[in-house]
Formats: sequence, C-alpha cells, structure tokens
Amino acid sequence: MPHFSDIEFQSRIDRTRKSMKKMNLDAMLLFAPESQYWLTGYDTFGFCFFQCLILPMKGEPVLLTRSADLRQAEFTSILNEIHVWKDRKDANGADDLRNLLKDMGLFEGKRLGVELDTQGLTAKNWRMVKGALVNGRKKRPELVDASSLISELRLVKSDAEVDYVRKAAELSDLALEAAIAMTGPGVDEGAILAAMQGEVFARGGDYAGNEFIIGSGEGALLCRYYSGRRVLESLDQLTLEWSGAWRRYHAPMMNTLIIGKPRPEHLRMREACIEALIACESALKPGNTMGMVFGEHAKVLDKYGLRKHRLNACGYSVGARFTPSWMDSQMFFEGAETVIEPNMTFFLHMILMDSETGTAQCLGRTSLVTQDGSESLSRASLDLVVT
Repeated sequence: MPHFSDIEFQSRIDRTRKSMKKMNLDAMLLFAPESQYWLTGYDTFGFCFFQCLILPMKGEPVLLTRSADLRQAEFTSILNEIHVWKDRKDANGADDLRNLLKDMGLFEGKRLGVELDTQGLTAKNWRMVKGALVNGRKKRPELVDASSLISELRLVKSDAEVDYVRKAAELSDLALEAAIAMTGPGVDEGAILAAMQGEVFARGGDYAGNEFIIGSGEGALLCRYYSGRRVLESLDQLTLEWSGAWRRYHAPMMNTLIIGKPRPEHLRMREACIEALIACESALKPGNTMGMVFGEHAKVLDKYGLRKHRLNACGYSVGARFTPSWMDSQMFFEGAETVIEPNMTFFLHMILMDSETGTAQCLGRTSLVTQDGSESLSRASLDLVVT
C-alpha cells in the first residue's frame, strides 16, 4: 500500500541518482527513515534497530532489515529485494551489509555515500559499519558522508506531496478547533491533548513525528513536551504546538490561548507576533534565503523591544518525517543560506517567552511557497484566542 505511484517513486530514484553522479558515488547506504520512505514507501519504526537501504547507480534498491520488518517492507513499499539479518547473540548487521555489498559488486574500490546525520544510524552502529567495511582492510570501499543528498532533494515537494501537506494542515486546523472548544477553567491539559489527537485520528491522520506540546501557567513558557498534566485556572495561559500528520507529512501550528482576561503583556506580545509572522510570510518567496526570512522576524520583534524574549530561529522546513521530530534540518536563522523555491513547505513560528513577567505568546503556521510568494495553509484566525 505505498502512498505514491510507481512513476513518482521512479522519478525520485532518478533524481537521487543524478545527485549521486555529481558526487561520483557508486551507491548510497541509506539509514534515514525519511529517505527510505521517500524513495520506496517503506514505513516503519524499526529504524531504531540496524537496517540499511542500498541504492546502487543501476538496478533496484535493496533493503537489509530484521525479520520483524520483513512483512512491513513488503506491505508498505515498492521494494522487491529484501534481505534479513538474523537476531542472535553478538549479532552484527553490518557484517551482513558487507556480504551483501560484495554480492552486489559494491565493495572493493567503490565509492559509497552514507547518511550519518540521522536517527537511523546510531554511533554504535556506525562503528560497526566502519569495522565491517573499512577498518583494517586493504580491499575496501570508500565511505563518503552524503547526509544532505536526499534531504535537499526532499525540500521541493511534488504535487502529490503538496496534497498531503494540505491534508495535514486541515487536520491541524481541526485540532486547534477541538482545543479551543475544550479549553477553560478547571479543564485538565490531558483532556485538551486527547481532543486534539483524537480529531487527527478520527479523520484518518497519523501520529506526528514528535509529541504534541502543551504547557499552561509557567509551563506555557516552554516549547518542548514534558510529562505531567495540570488543571487550568480561572486566569491562565496555554501554549500549544502540534501538527496534523497525513501519510507522514506534517503541517505544524503553534498558538498561546488565554483563559480569563489577557494581561497587557499578552496583548502587546500578540501584536508583535502577528506583525512578525506576516512579515516573514511576505519574505517567504522564491529567490530569498531562509536567513532573509529570519531577518524579518528579528527586525519586527526587536522593534517591539522583545529581543531577549525571542528565539534565535523562527521555523524550519517540513514534510515527511519520523520520530523523534517533525522538523527537517533546514531552519530559519541568521545567515541560513538555503534558497527558497516553489513547492517548498515551511513552518514559521513566532515564539515570545518573558520569564520576568511569566508571560508567553506564541504563534505559528505552515506555508507553501508559490511561484511568486507563499500561501498560508491554515484557515485559522491570527487573533488572540480568549476562553
């Protein structure tokens, strides 16, 4: 049940091989679950164990995995050749990888690109790969860090991918509506989370790449998930960061809701957030860099005197991602050089957290880059929500 056509997968493989040719690579050793999913549809959480997708310059991609993921690969992907390394005492899947590469003619003297910057290849497993393939061997391949090769290709979305991001954005809007309807004095944060996640699941969506983030009171000043729930008070603030997920594609949003009456600080910070978000979205157009977009964020918030309350980044690229994060690696920060192109999708967040007054205001949504600008994929109002 792959979620894309064979033609689309072949197009992605062809694009990858063009980039491989520029790096003079004979094959790619792919450990990132996003790369495996993007190229073949292979969908699992088994990437926490040793497994590798081999993409040669010629021939079909080949997966090396565990027995637990064999049927997973058969069911979710276009893969026709799947090899299993055996779970046993002192098992080392890298030895199986070496033998497989030798059988494929991809060992001695070959130049192999490796994805190092991924949760799919732990430091322990990387040591095993080097030990099995190169350490102390006269006849060996050359291993080259090619971590960004596919992540950069994934930046520009196909029309089918854009459709999935749009669907994810619909789910994000519905989750926000569910949160607003639930929020009020005496309500447990857990009930709000259940309403938001339940809305996504009820509409056919997926688990997001990381936990939905929720915090109230002092916890509203945090932008990471933490365990432990709290009951909302009559005067309170609630920061939420969440994402609908459709076929692993994400469209995050962020918002701080007010319970009771907003303080003057809330109103001023919200005004700054709205102005900064609109300025960033106006700069989110083909030809600009991600650093230029961050510059708009900094300019507006600094104008409001909020420099020490803002972050040093204001968003990132989004698409198909796996745990532990729905973030792609390309971020909006000072000097970021990634050039923006049509059909890229980005999450922009304006995060203000004032520890001196205990005040938070956060606002964010996902946008699609068009031929001459950008389009917000959320229909939600930017106005402050007071419940």
